[in-house]
Amino acid sequence: MNGVLGAAHRPVHAYRQKPGNRTVLIMFIASLVAVALGLVAFTASPLLIAAVVAIGIAPAMLLMPAFNVWAVLAAGLLVAGLLPIWAEGAAAKMAWAVSGLGLLLALRAAISALVDPALRRHTPMFVWLAFAAVVLFLANSLLQYSSLYELLSGFKRYFQVFGLLFALAWLPFSHAQIRRWLRFFMWVAVIQVPWVLYQRISLVPLREGIKAFHPGMVPVDVVAGTFGSPRMGGGANAEMATFLLIVLVFLLSRWRHQLLRLRTLQLLLPLILLPLFMGETKIVVVFLPLLLLLLFRSDLFRRPVIALIWLAVGAVLTIGSAVTYLAMSDKSVDRQIYETVEYNFHSAGYGNLYLNRTTAVTFWARRQSLGDPVGALIGHGLGTAHMETGGYLSQRYFGYGIGLTAASALLWEQGLLGLGLYLALLVAAWLAAAKLCRKAEPWIRADAAAIQVTLPVFGLYLLYRSTPIDLLTFQIVWMGLLGYLAWLVRFAAQPTRPPGA
Repeated sequence: MNGVLGAAHRPVHAYRQKPGNRTVLIMFIASLVAVALGLVAFTASPLLIAAVVAIGIAPAMLLMPAFNVWAVLAAGLLVAGLLPIWAEGAAAKMAWAVSGLGLLLALRAAISALVDPALRRHTPMFVWLAFAAVVLFLANSLLQYSSLYELLSGFKRYFQVFGLLFALAWLPFSHAQIRRWLRFFMWVAVIQVPWVLYQRISLVPLREGIKAFHPGMVPVDVVAGTFGSPRMGGGANAEMATFLLIVLVFLLSRWRHQLLRLRTLQLLLPLILLPLFMGETKIVVVFLPLLLLLLFRSDLFRRPVIALIWLAVGAVLTIGSAVTYLAMSDKSVDRQIYETVEYNFHSAGYGNLYLNRTTAVTFWARRQSLGDPVGALIGHGLGTAHMETGGYLSQRYFGYGIGLTAASALLWEQGLLGLGLYLALLVAAWLAAAKLCRKAEPWIRADAAAIQVTLPVFGLYLLYRSTPIDLLTFQIVWMGLLGYLAWLVRFAAQPTRPPGA
């Protein structure tokens, strides 16, 4: 017996004393990894360190998509837009990190949808159009390849957070998880107030004092909350204001469907509206009445008194905001109106550029439709018209501003087919939201109506700025809305609610 036990005991003892081949291999690989990490750290290269960290966290992010969504939302909406105030270089690296997380999210969603056909069963048409845009834009750019940097930077700008849309459309997130993300967006809206006050009180006077050394700088443009604002450059103030208006529409839509108490609405409205009067965001004068008119359009016949009251409130707020913006300038009212019309619709250039929002499109029409019909149809590839990264078309027309707006950039880079695909996506999303508004339960109808109302704003943004295709913070809002709509379509189509719904 003792001999047997001793014989059984000896292999274990031997194993402890003499590591097997597998253990030696693991120790050897671990040593190599430790040495490699030490060498990377010794270089002090942010890009190398970021690449190693990305390789390390990528598997975890693929396995935990909900955590990845949280990382994209938090880093994109609360960190990436604030860093430029103190460190523009760090802000650029943060934007690349968030973009990487967004691409990982897209990869996970695509794999899940490919493996499990049930996840694709109720995918709305606008999601397939978004997926088609990714494939077609990339294929078009590869066929017209000019440089790797243009291709990669252009792909990153266009599709950096499309993963948010695909994840919400294809991954089985519960209703409870979606509610947490909706509350997060509400908190992001509330957080704009202290940051706007800080920028208005601290940074605007600083920029006023040095604006003579920075030609073209508008001091009040720095009031952009968490949506992106370098200390000495132009900020994403219009994007912050648009986001707040979208939140306002959601609150009003919930109130219309008796899902939000009037007292709660009254408490939240000042927090949403205050930042709109702290900066110079003229677009509010257009978007606010448009959104209210679209939201209450059906109430004009069913509940005309309620509709007229809110439209009157909207008119007062619009006039008040217009007066506030005009009062911020040292120019006369007539001069401001004249210049606004000139650099938007007539021949004056926007800022230091030769083109403006209107002539950027008409200039494309003259150059492409007459001289290059193939380019007019399919464009020249991602990144070619981007001014900041020096795409070859932007260099050819240096100082023109051919990529000033999303519409002009899409026309130069993806042609009429690319712009048409983008517009088709908006139309398909409108139809999907309209269907939910007719058939779904009240809370789904309320949110679908709010999303539907905001879609024309994103359509107008094509002619207003390039941010729908290149600003991280605004794209998170845009893809988040479309993703939430896709999730609502899938949720409403389920015959039984899953656990946690």
